Amino acid sequence: MPTASIELSVLGDPPRNVKLITWNIQYCRGCDGRIDPARIARTARDIADFDVLCLQEVARNFPDLSGSSGEDQFEILAGLFPGYAMVKGAAIDALAPEGGRREFGNAIVTRLPVLQVLRHLLPRPADPEAPSMQRVALETVLELPSGPLRVTTTHLEYYSARQRAAQVGRLRELQREAAEHAAFPPRDKESGPFRNLPRPESGILTADFNFPPEDPLYEALQAPPGRGVPPYRDAWRVRRPREAHAPTLGIHDKAQWPGPAIACDFIFVTEDIADRVEDVMVEESTDASDHQPVLLVLRD
Repeated sequence: MPTASIELSVLGDPPRNVKLITWNIQYCRGCDGRIDPARIARTARDIADFDVLCLQEVARNFPDLSGSSGEDQFEILAGLFPGYAMVKGAAIDALAPEGGRREFGNAIVTRLPVLQVLRHLLPRPADPEAPSMQRVALETVLELPSGPLRVTTTHLEYYSARQRAAQVGRLRELQREAAEHAAFPPRDKESGPFRNLPRPESGILTADFNFPPEDPLYEALQAPPGRGVPPYRDAWRVRRPREAHAPTLGIHDKAQWPGPAIACDFIFVTEDIADRVEDVMVEESTDASDHQPVLLVLRD
């Protein structure tokens, strides 16, 4: 047997990295005021040959949004990523005045097999002092070569601190629930909707959280959600413990955000996979949205 073949059989294939991008795309509206889904797709591809793209603020049939014609951005974006699955997570699903449905929420675009999808409406306790909208956590279980991994994306309430705190609490409950399902899976059935599907405790959580790192909710989200349950850890702090968070909002769009730029878009990983974080970075140059994309590279 040739020497090269012997070396390959000993060393095996190099570890595979999974690349994930999270981005609040402001319904595909750039800092120039133009709605341009194709620009969003180009920018995402320029950042990385990604496996998972988590999007917030995707709109369908909302012509009253500035610059929009009411285009179905879920459908358009799905067409711009051939070979990828589009998983839709509409927080708002309402009858439009002119007929049809209006939808607004999140999406996950991935080329990994999607084993199952769960859509969790987040709490929205009454808060008459603040405008607000319904929020959703879109959870997918993806099949990686190393096994199933949960990827959840969401967008927390901006105006209501009360609702935002309740939503952080629910995200922690969902992590505990997934860990309990993994430890004590329901009785299985061979077929039909009672068939037990994987829902591992290991996961990634991405969002526009609408709070900065110094907000108490940032630490609250990372508190242990239950005994023996792996808590979330900020991937930036895992990989760059001595670096301040790069800003993700207010870099380019000073009309909407005239103050100092802040970080409010984060990627959290469960503690059990934190040692697999290879890199995390913010793409600061693009002005295709008022937010900046964040890239995670995870060793599989």
